[in-house]
Amino acid sequence: MRKLIVTNIVSADGYYDGPGKDVMVMPFDETFDDYNAERLRSASTLLLGRTSFEGFRSFWPSVADRTDVREAEREVSRLTTAIDKVVVSDTLNVDPSEPWGDARVVRQADVADAVAALKAEEGGDILTFGSRTMWTALLRAGLVDEVHLLVGSTFLGGGTPIWGGGPRTPLRLLDTHRLDDSQLVLLRYDAGPAA
Repeated sequence: MRKLIVTNIVSADGYYDGPGKDVMVMPFDETFDDYNAERLRSASTLLLGRTSFEGFRSFWPSVADRTDVREAEREVSRLTTAIDKVVVSDTLNVDPSEPWGDARVVRQADVADAVAALKAEEGGDILTFGSRTMWTALLRAGLVDEVHLLVGSTFLGGGTPIWGGGPRTPLRLLDTHRLDDSQLVLLRYDAGPAA
């Protein structure tokens, strides 16, 4: 059984993005890319919502060939391009001639069954970055195994909360540690039904 692991960066005051949905105000640093590359190395499927997919697709494919970025960023580019991609959207149609045109689109009504089928397959982890609306619904449906929050030392004062409300959802803390010398702290939670 494969695990579905959600990895998101979050501000110290609990925001997923900043005012105006600005993700560039998040407390990124070099260890953020290092950690994401590590997660991608153990994954065989990238599961994204439409907004995250479109943002990643417009940025990551060209990074592999850039010489002005760190090797970890080039590795994230290569890994996200090579990995199997599944996108949850009721409106997106993927053009095979575009970057990441090999992505499979799953409609919202079918996402729980599609994720359950993915989890039953052989292979590495199923990994989700961003995609807050999608993964919170999957968490409530009992399909997320772990939530990894990279908490940065920034108060944003506004933006989109990481948790959009809904019923109380217990998690069980598995690990917490600072990423190298960064200002990011990893909180790793078990989100399974027994948590």
